[in-house]
Amino acid sequence: MKGIYKRTPAASITSLPGSLPVAHISDDVDPAAIAPLFIKRLDSLSAGDFTNDALWRDSFALTGTLRTFFSAPVIDAAWKYVSSRHHPTGFTLNPDSPPRIARHGLKRAWVEAGFTFETDGQPQTKCSGFISLVPDGKGGWRIWLLRTILEELKGHGNPDLLEPRAEVANGTSNGINGHAETQGEAVNRTSNGVNGHAEPSHFDCVVIGAGQAGLGTAGHMKALGVSCLVVDRNARVGDNWMLRYDSVKLHTTRQYAHLPGEKTFGPEFPIFLGKKDLATGYQRYVDRFDLNVWLSTELEASVWNEEEKTWTLKLRCRGEEKSITASHLVFAVGAGCTVPSMPNYPNSENFKGTILHSADYKNPSEWKGKPGIVIGSANTAHDVAEDMIEAGLSSVTMVQRGTTYVLPAEYYCRATEPIWNDRIPTELADRLAMSIPTSVARSISLHGLHAMAREEPERFEALEKAGFKTERFGDLYQCLYERFGGHYMDIGVSAKIVQGLIKMKSDATPTRYTSNGLEFSDGTEILADIIVFTTGFLGNMRQWLAPIIGQDVADRLEDYWLVDKEGELRGAFKPTGHPALWYMGGTIGHARYYSRFVALQIQADLVGTPLEVYQATPSAV
Repeated sequence: MKGIYKRTPAASITSLPGSLPVAHISDDVDPAAIAPLFIKRLDSLSAGDFTNDALWRDSFALTGTLRTFFSAPVIDAAWKYVSSRHHPTGFTLNPDSPPRIARHGLKRAWVEAGFTFETDGQPQTKCSGFISLVPDGKGGWRIWLLRTILEELKGHGNPDLLEPRAEVANGTSNGINGHAETQGEAVNRTSNGVNGHAEPSHFDCVVIGAGQAGLGTAGHMKALGVSCLVVDRNARVGDNWMLRYDSVKLHTTRQYAHLPGEKTFGPEFPIFLGKKDLATGYQRYVDRFDLNVWLSTELEASVWNEEEKTWTLKLRCRGEEKSITASHLVFAVGAGCTVPSMPNYPNSENFKGTILHSADYKNPSEWKGKPGIVIGSANTAHDVAEDMIEAGLSSVTMVQRGTTYVLPAEYYCRATEPIWNDRIPTELADRLAMSIPTSVARSISLHGLHAMAREEPERFEALEKAGFKTERFGDLYQCLYERFGGHYMDIGVSAKIVQGLIKMKSDATPTRYTSNGLEFSDGTEILADIIVFTTGFLGNMRQWLAPIIGQDVADRLEDYWLVDKEGELRGAFKPTGHPALWYMGGTIGHARYYSRFVALQIQADLVGTPLEVYQATPSAV
């Protein structure tokens, strides 16, 4: 089987080409008079239409994958080639994204407008895009940024339009419109051929994992009429959250947390969703759209038949072995980082208290009146430290091993609320924000968030005075795309550090356990009856899958996550090196938006017109 043997190398996100244009656009400029002229020219573009440092990001519309091209001559050559293959036509202004002036500070601005078009190649498609224009200094305009997005295959449905099942539409479904179903009802209704589903032996697609990524993928599949089964080893939908520590919550807003095709979390939910909120929303989604989910089911092995183009899957379902087949297999199980990472300090056997990793931590109530230590300083560490305060521990100490980027939630909300809110359809919000090249999106993030941080230096100075080593001008994209986190979205705990409710230990590192706590490199000892490590997880998706899919298949796969030299995430959402195996995951936004493209790629294959992948990169001559 042909596959990837030389995997795509990772690139540093800081090395990617692309930045915000320095341009002044006066308020009397009429974007509606400028943008349509360029949209009409999209079917006959030339290098002269672009700025020298222009970017084009295609999301499966013309390249069959995720690609970002840099510079006018490279874009010109790539655009001409893929246009000769797919024949894009009918470029028209999109009324859902009318021309506007986008401003970022006083010196950075551009005219932006949305457009739609179709292709007449194989397969025939409907697409959308955005064009961003800047003054050329000579009284004219040029394209600084071009984005193109696959919307649907002609005649095969829209992946974002889901129809609720009939009884839900009539307001009679369990878990909807105020009916509180029992846990047993939820388990039985969504498992193993129940909730109206027979148990066929073959599916177009099997999705492993019933979290945000898995359910999002299944929702898009449902919209496209692709037969899809979701399997999850947990007993209930939402257990990927419910089995975590009691106080776990999203550190991004509910408006960003919706599943595809609806606004899952309405105003009745809190801004920062807790695990019960998420589990409720996920269960209602399964119920509302009649998704086929088998719970308490684990994939034990899978074998690919190259001649028949089919997977044979061995499942362990509530203790019984089942065998089914599938044309495609989607792993929506996170990044494969499942092994708790814990520093191994000497003399742990002498410690009289309890040592936990956050994976095993639930709540600290049994240690009321006793001292506690949290190792780590990112989101989970702050959650656990706040737990300890509220549970009444006698003292709470956070051990910080390096500087931590602190991003106040108010900054995040100010930056994202204009896009993800209760007014704008989530599908449009996702296109506006997530179709942008990584380097440009990062620049927008850095520019906006750093400007906010500069407005209130005293906030960060107070944290530093309390002993918290703060990176106030951090890089959120670097945290998410290279570190899988490592930052703190401040939803209130920083103030408790400033107030001294949480003590900081950041001037020395732990060296060994004592019988009553931890000793540090400066010779001090901090007492504790409970020590919780919030130090993350290790793993590699491809290596994690090998025992399940076979080493021969795993050897042909891309690695998952980290960006390539174009800023695209490696392996994720696009061809992996196997024609019928897909990685799905990432942040909640990634899971919702990019799952639509996984569904479209699978649909294209099933109808016999797989997307043609453009892998070349023209030289900048």
